[in-house]
Amino acid sequence: MFSPIIQKLIDLFSKFPTVGPRTASRFVFYLLGQSKEETRGLLTAISDLKEKTKTCPLCFNYFMGENKLCQICSDLRRDKSLLCLVGSETDLVAIEKIKKYKGLYFVLGGTVSKLRKNDVDRLRIKELEARAREDLNLKEIIMALNSDSEGETTALYIERLLKPFSKKISRLGRGLPVGGELEYADEETLSSAFEGRK
Repeated sequence: MFSPIIQKLIDLFSKFPTVGPRTASRFVFYLLGQSKEETRGLLTAISDLKEKTKTCPLCFNYFMGENKLCQICSDLRRDKSLLCLVGSETDLVAIEKIKKYKGLYFVLGGTVSKLRKNDVDRLRIKELEARAREDLNLKEIIMALNSDSEGETTALYIERLLKPFSKKISRLGRGLPVGGELEYADEETLSSAFEGRK
């Protein structure tokens, strides 16, 4: 129905999270209606994103700049005894917005499904174990994972994994709705979840 170039771009946009073919086709036709300058600006921004963004070797969050560590990990005022474990970078951003948490982070890179064992392989489990083993300043690991079945499965798996390292492991309080996602929680709910962690 569409020309091969249009269809290829629709297929590429359809790979984005929560974007189906209908929304993807809207993106493509929106781009076709834009000027060449606007389209070039988008291409430059995407190119810059890949070329200028780095992954922090300590927390695995994305950042830009000349430093070896991201802004959070290199901030001497952060509490190095606290490590907040999040599933994704968007969860980290949601927690940072509330301005209540002053510790460090670890971006796991997703969650584990009960049905798919190979999910564990794509997560940063080995890096997390090494951090728990080697970081002598670390006293508490806060599980800030979504309160859905995958988040719960992941939290239980990680709790068992980290038990030998004698760190306090806590979870966010239940101000978050079951099945809810952190990135969509309002600041007040996230704040009370941090205060009510156990």
